[in-house]
Amino acid sequence: MTAESSHPEAEPTGEVVQLPAAPRATDIALDELEMVYAFIYARVGNRADAEDLTQQVALKAIPRLRQGSPASAIRGYLFATARSVLGGFWSTRLGLSESELHDDLAMATPVPYSEESAERAMRILAELSDNYRRVLELRFLHGYSLKEVAAEMRSTVGAVKVMQLRALRAAAKVRLDG
Repeated sequence: MTAESSHPEAEPTGEVVQLPAAPRATDIALDELEMVYAFIYARVGNRADAEDLTQQVALKAIPRLRQGSPASAIRGYLFATARSVLGGFWSTRLGLSESELHDDLAMATPVPYSEESAERAMRILAELSDNYRRVLELRFLHGYSLKEVAAEMRSTVGAVKVMQLRALRAAAKVRLDG
């Protein structure tokens, strides 16, 4: 090796350097589909449905992508398509039109926080068995997914679903006025 070859930047050679091509929109989208799957799975809680819905997102979104779009725009479009696909899924599952489903979601505005409502919730939770209280705390106060609750409680997702339903029913029966 000569001193010249060890420092190629010292003398321009006149060669054209080929820069790597920018990733194509399709390649970016395919890389993002794993995150779309996780997003959908967190909302349906079922691997088979999440896989099917992710495929629908890919089939709807990828042909419409513009080459040269930034990765953030592609990601945003994929997640917007995922929300649309999820809307269709839940409207079919619940037997409602998408507009009815949207109206129901719009009407379900969160109630503003108050000390009174927080105290009432804590009193209701105190009346429940330890397992029921724990599943409701993890799901609604800490925002855990069903899978996370199952891992935390060393149970299955199915068992957690049943326990959550029973816990909500038990909480609805708690009388605080006596």
